[in-house]
Amino acid sequence: MDAIGSYLPHYDCGTIILNVKAQKRWRVAYVAIRSYRVLLSLSKQNVVRQKESSATLLRPHFAVEIQPAISYHHNDVDIPKPHSPYHDLPDIDPTKLTEMVKERDEASFRRFGGVEGVAAFLQVNPQHGILGNEDDICRRRDKFGSNTYPKPPPKGLLYFVKDAFKDTTILILLACAALSLGFGIKEHGPSEGWYEGGSIFVAVFLVISVSALSNLRQERQFDKLSKISNNIKVDVARDGRRQKISIFDIVVGDVVFLNIGDQIPADGLFLEGHSMQVDESSMTGESDHVEVDRERNPFLFSGSKVADGYARMLVTSVGMNTAWGQMMTSISRDTNERTPLQARLDKLTSSIGKVGLAVAFLVLVVLLIRYFIGETKDEYGHKEYNGSKTEINAILNSVVNIVAAAVTIIVVAIPEGLPLAVTLTLAYSMKRMMADQAMVRKLSACETMGSATIICTDKTGTLTLNQMKVTKFWLGQDDMGEIPSNSISPCILELFRQGVGLNTTGSVYRPASGDVFEFSGSPTEKAILSWAVHELGMDVERLKQTYSILHVETFNSEKKRSGVSIRKNADKTIHVHWKGAAEMVLQMCSNYYETNGTMKSMDEDARNQFEKIIQGMAASSLRCIALAYKQISEVNEDGETNKKLNENELTLLGIVGLKDPCRSGVKKAVEICKSAGVEIKMITGDNVFTAKAIAAECGILGPNDSEHKGAVVEGVEFRNYTQEERMEKVNKIRVMARSSPFDKLLMVQCLKQKGEVVAVTGDGTNDAPALKEADIGLSMGIQGTEVAKESSDIVILDDNFTSVATVLRWGRCVYNNIQKFIQFQLTVNVAALVINFVAAVSAGEVPLTAVQMLWVNLIMDTLGALALATDRPTNELMQRAPVGRTEPLITNIMWRNLLAQALYQIAVLLTLQFKGEKIFNVGEKVNDTLIFNTFVLCQVFNEFNARKLEKQNVFQGIHKNKLFLGIIGLTIVLQVVMVEFLKKFADTENLSRQQWALCIAIAAVSWPIGWIVKFIPVSDKPFLGYLNRAGQALGRILHRTRLSFSSLGGGSGKR
Repeated sequence: MDAIGSYLPHYDCGTIILNVKAQKRWRVAYVAIRSYRVLLSLSKQNVVRQKESSATLLRPHFAVEIQPAISYHHNDVDIPKPHSPYHDLPDIDPTKLTEMVKERDEASFRRFGGVEGVAAFLQVNPQHGILGNEDDICRRRDKFGSNTYPKPPPKGLLYFVKDAFKDTTILILLACAALSLGFGIKEHGPSEGWYEGGSIFVAVFLVISVSALSNLRQERQFDKLSKISNNIKVDVARDGRRQKISIFDIVVGDVVFLNIGDQIPADGLFLEGHSMQVDESSMTGESDHVEVDRERNPFLFSGSKVADGYARMLVTSVGMNTAWGQMMTSISRDTNERTPLQARLDKLTSSIGKVGLAVAFLVLVVLLIRYFIGETKDEYGHKEYNGSKTEINAILNSVVNIVAAAVTIIVVAIPEGLPLAVTLTLAYSMKRMMADQAMVRKLSACETMGSATIICTDKTGTLTLNQMKVTKFWLGQDDMGEIPSNSISPCILELFRQGVGLNTTGSVYRPASGDVFEFSGSPTEKAILSWAVHELGMDVERLKQTYSILHVETFNSEKKRSGVSIRKNADKTIHVHWKGAAEMVLQMCSNYYETNGTMKSMDEDARNQFEKIIQGMAASSLRCIALAYKQISEVNEDGETNKKLNENELTLLGIVGLKDPCRSGVKKAVEICKSAGVEIKMITGDNVFTAKAIAAECGILGPNDSEHKGAVVEGVEFRNYTQEERMEKVNKIRVMARSSPFDKLLMVQCLKQKGEVVAVTGDGTNDAPALKEADIGLSMGIQGTEVAKESSDIVILDDNFTSVATVLRWGRCVYNNIQKFIQFQLTVNVAALVINFVAAVSAGEVPLTAVQMLWVNLIMDTLGALALATDRPTNELMQRAPVGRTEPLITNIMWRNLLAQALYQIAVLLTLQFKGEKIFNVGEKVNDTLIFNTFVLCQVFNEFNARKLEKQNVFQGIHKNKLFLGIIGLTIVLQVVMVEFLKKFADTENLSRQQWALCIAIAAVSWPIGWIVKFIPVSDKPFLGYLNRAGQALGRILHRTRLSFSSLGGGSGKR
């Protein structure tokens, strides 16, 4: 323990004796013990040095560099800075500290000597934190563990391969392949008989492998994004400096700064703070907030949230040594989250699958009947079935091939590529959105954002830069812009320094070398602290030594002000200081100071004058902050009467105006959203005049809006409307000023009741209800609290409204990409089903073999999804109206496009099936290859058509999508290989150049068809709606007919 003394600051005993009366008893004891240990440690070090110097003659020597203690000077006050050589941490079982906090063991806590004893034991300076160098952190991590916990192992490739084998159709195909392989080898021998069955095996495994690899890639992408979202930044003190580090880098002994809305990153003890209340519901399930203080309940638990107040905590347990870590180990991320769009696609897939199953069953029945009645012939023209003369093996082989063909129809008919396409486009969009400063926390938000009709946005940091600077200062009724601070009365200056330096959650740090100050805290706090230090000569360290803080009321968006009561150590006088929204603080004041220090009573004229000053500053887009104070008397020594700060008859010290410029791209982003049919509403806690000025500057308020009554309201006005009035006026509101989180929630509820799809931005803890209530909650990554982030669907990493507009573009892009793929895949489904059914019924055979149809399935499912689901957003997406909640997934435009292409493909392929041999004078094998090749090339050309649902020019921007061009090229190369080099595998014949040109020419006709059909106008009423109405009308006719017949029957009975 002697080593600890050398680490702690050195104290001047004379100073200690002079200030004993101003310190509490534990501080005197603490200082005395530490001073004694310092002296003892120095004497021991001298003895050690003497021994080492005599021993150097007897052994090889080494040098130890001992640096002098470093201190830094701040306005002639010498403040020691911690320095220590490295010492081993005390040998103790870490579980003792863990159990003490976990069990709230006050007896063990007292045995350690309270929080100071624990800090000394962990070799931590409570003010400056740990040394924080690499060696110190490594020793602590080795001794107490890291702030991480083991996660369940990620899903590997084998998992997704196994998952693919759960598909019933795949299992049936594999069974058919096995039987076909057995019969083929038995009939034709191993060298020739394996082709058909083996080909099906290879094709099935190819489909499974591509699907599994694709799913694995998306799983890894989601895991990567999950790690990023869990990487919370935390403020700690290390080596006397406040800095942000990752939550995973926290070690035992760290001193952590906690504010409202923060997640507590590890288990620990309360060092110091005020009004600290913690929400432990994530751990205990209890919704009541727990008060935390130094004496009665100093225990803080990982995973809890700070509900009120601020504090510094000492970390005692990390990672798996915390209850939260043990709980999180058993929790794995739910990757099976189904988005609304995926749920709709599941229904669509099920419906199409049922149709495919019905067609496959009919084909199976027809082919079996034709086979057993002798209608089918082999390649030599002989009947395949001759009754009892046919061998049982030949019968079984033929039946297996028929079943395989029917099952392959099901495989092609069921659009299992739809879920894959959604997963691909969501994963791709999430990755790109990360690059565009938006981190998706909930998959459903990607697609829901595309349907947003209203965005309710904050002002500060979202529309503005959040780079505050004090540009105006009024003392009394005088503008102090050009007046130097030394002309202000010293007593007034001292009051200002108190009100700024002690009523703050920010901090000031001055490095040992250099005169540059570092400010931390919110942008508003940093701006006011910077102004007070540079303009008013404020010395925070001197203030902290001169005054003691008695009670604090932290700022929140309800009160819009913060307060503190302080006691001067020298004469025990107590001052209450308030700082906050200017017009609200002004209402609490009955006096004000002039520049010369004279206090004047605030009559009605003076109050009106101050209101005009505030309005003038606000109209210049300035945030107005007022400072006020009151001197009070203390009733008892503990200051219990000061728990509730005095809010009446204050004296106004002054008003400062902070400029926060608008972001450069905000006006354009607002215009883009408006052109996309999305209305922007600004909800801010700022003054109504500041709000109007910023809204006009950003383009949210137009010239006509500012004149229109009801476009700008205050939160209290909106709150006091009746429900009917709110519902009537909510759509007209463009700006809501001086709003509380409850007002924001109220507006979201009203808009949702009116059928709007609402996106809301928020950064505070109190914004959580509105973020949860909204269809899409958008939290701020920089200024947002952890509570706000957890309540949101998407985190805007740069707090910029332009990124909100980008999220809107991506939301629409996701929906549009899915629609493109649906159109492409349904074209193949319709064409394949009709062709196979007609050919089976009329000719008794299907034109495409099982392997060929599996190849088509691979093209349209996996490769098609990759090609069409990864298009980037275009400007044209932001020129359409939002997609409604109930709008059908398959629009009339899509029906028009896919039916035109499907009918063309059906006509061409059936012509080739029945007349191809005569028209082109080719044999059956070559004709079948022509059919297969033409069908595949039709899909390749149709992929281009699917890129644009409405525009004639399907090649616009194609050079930007390298993946699309790559997949098209790969598909064509693989098709050439299938036809020309894998003849036995694919059951094809070589084609001449003229035949290839013929196939390409037939397939290329789909381009002009796609161009022409887009001129055909379509109704806004859903296509399927007509069928539903026709069905309902038919039902009504049948119902009336039945009634009329029953009435006739009843009448005849009576007669």
